[in-house]
Amino acid sequence: MSEKKNNTAIAGGLLLVVILWGGNNAGTKWLVGSWSPVWTGGTRFLLAGFFLLAVLRFTHWLGEYQPLTAPLRRSLWLRGGLSLAAYIVAFCWALHLTAASHVALYLGASPIWALLWEERPRWNWSSFRRYGAALLAVSGVLVLFWPALKTANTNLAGEFFGLASSLLWANYNHQSRILSAHIPGVQIAANAMWMSGVWLLPFGLFEVARHGLILDARHFGVQSLCIFFGGVVPYALWNSALRHWRTSQVMLFNNFIPLTTTAWVYFTLGEPITSTYCAAMVLIVAGVALGQMDWSKIFREPESF
Repeated sequence: MSEKKNNTAIAGGLLLVVILWGGNNAGTKWLVGSWSPVWTGGTRFLLAGFFLLAVLRFTHWLGEYQPLTAPLRRSLWLRGGLSLAAYIVAFCWALHLTAASHVALYLGASPIWALLWEERPRWNWSSFRRYGAALLAVSGVLVLFWPALKTANTNLAGEFFGLASSLLWANYNHQSRILSAHIPGVQIAANAMWMSGVWLLPFGLFEVARHGLILDARHFGVQSLCIFFGGVVPYALWNSALRHWRTSQVMLFNNFIPLTTTAWVYFTLGEPITSTYCAAMVLIVAGVALGQMDWSKIFREPESF
């Protein structure tokens, strides 16, 4: 019974995460319209990481703080901080160059990349099903890419950054899963965020020196909301879930991010919902469902061919 309650709490926390990340994506889309992408993502993670780390160090709200050994700190810099920094650069540049709904849909395909990472091809039905799911997801990605390849109205670089952010997000989750064997998930999130901010700070300052920075209450307000509700709260819940569930199982909830993001940007930014987006979403959702659902409970799957 306790395990069932725990799984329910984890699932509920992950649903809250995808709602918050949908709003964060809309806020970031608005910010990178006038702020430099690396500065926006880097400073957000730097401040969110420091805030979360302070809560861990000086309170017991999120559990006990575990002192870091030198090898573990080095792993956090490389596996956590660097991988998260690479992701946020691709993510913010994608939002700067293309539609937020497209970027969210690329992230919705990331459970497939995590699934392929966890299992190499085998000559059995389960492997065939998972790789078939990957083909469906890739088909959805190609549907998003097609208008950019045919016309000049869409930004091909933005679509490439969107796809890169999907792959890099799967990589960050994989690295976090490895680190979670040694320290709590919330502590991984805190350290990975501020370390990624440190990695990106020189590049962000270079961007600001070249393009300037708008300083007003609206920008600071949106950035502050994204720091807390797009960084501190959801990353704490997400990394805690990675400690208990497989990476691909947690990343299944990425499938809801396109829905929440589309709703947020439609009502707050007036971003339209296109037929291309809808077609791509059907393919990617079908791919994720085929690859992630336990079909053995519905149909009897053959073990091998």
